[in-house]
Amino acid sequence: MRKNNNLYFGFSITGFFLFLLTIGLTSACSILVYTLTYRLTDGNNVITAVAVIATIFIGAIICTLCDVYRRKTMIERPVKKILQATEKIASGDFSVKLVPTNDYGKYDAYDVVMENINTMASELSKNQILRNDFISNVSHEIKTPLAVIQNYVKTLQKKNISESEKQDSLKGLVLQTKKLSDLITNILKLNKLETQQIVPEIQEVDLAELLRLSILSFEDLFERKQLNLDCDIDEMKIVTSSNLLEIVFNNLISNAIKFTDEGGKISISLKSDKTHAIIKVQDTGCGISSEVGERIFEKFYQGDTSHSVEGNGLGLALVKKVIDLIGGEIVVESKLGVGTTFTIKLKKAMV
Repeated sequence: MRKNNNLYFGFSITGFFLFLLTIGLTSACSILVYTLTYRLTDGNNVITAVAVIATIFIGAIICTLCDVYRRKTMIERPVKKILQATEKIASGDFSVKLVPTNDYGKYDAYDVVMENINTMASELSKNQILRNDFISNVSHEIKTPLAVIQNYVKTLQKKNISESEKQDSLKGLVLQTKKLSDLITNILKLNKLETQQIVPEIQEVDLAELLRLSILSFEDLFERKQLNLDCDIDEMKIVTSSNLLEIVFNNLISNAIKFTDEGGKISISLKSDKTHAIIKVQDTGCGISSEVGERIFEKFYQGDTSHSVEGNGLGLALVKKVIDLIGGEIVVESKLGVGTTFTIKLKKAMV
């Protein structure tokens, strides 16, 4: 909602003049009645005084009735609507939609409050949906490895189990427990980032060295999948958070390896323009559609609906949170069957 800059909550010129007009009309009527009564009664002061008092009394009653009507329509009615809406929101009903009394541009304070309540209800509704989805996804992601672990344990409990079956079950147990551990670690990291419990340690960072160390940590995976690695890294130092950037680099490189077939190619570069450091992680993997690209940074969203590739859909959500936190930008470009490129832009100096 755009803010109405013309809205004024204090002194009302219109109200002031209406009040003056009311006092003026009452005074004028009193003077007129006084003059007419005095002439008609040949200067009888008693009758004249009674007539003036009656005029003032009737005027006061009329003004009071007008004020009661004004309060009913301009104050009590919108306040009642606002109270009913807030009661619904407090009870968990976020389908509230208030209609402002005045047209946009002529909003009074109550209209602005109604618009703010509409915005609040909408955001709370979105958060409720996200929370339900989050709980559902977490339950699913935890349930799956637990079911697999249970099966491996049952296998190990069998009598006369062969050594090869035993070793396969133990390897499976290690893999699934690691998956559970990674999931919980990512959930905790994401929660800390969202609640700002992780404070960036801002310092001068050797960006080239940090990127090279992240690449080297995946050396075994590159060799295992026989991937071609092309690096073009310029020496560069910027003021940023190394511990948070490590999360970004590790997730992007891990994703590139995960979604690139054996013998494919991954290109990683670090360049700069006048104001930004630019990091690109490009792969020749399966690629993603434009629809998936729009949602790829959402929590638990996985473009691979077949779940043929291991993952819990939290890695890129973490990346986006970190980039937002350190004031950077990230964009994704992709084409199905061709590959994906993630581009990060970081300011060379903190403003």
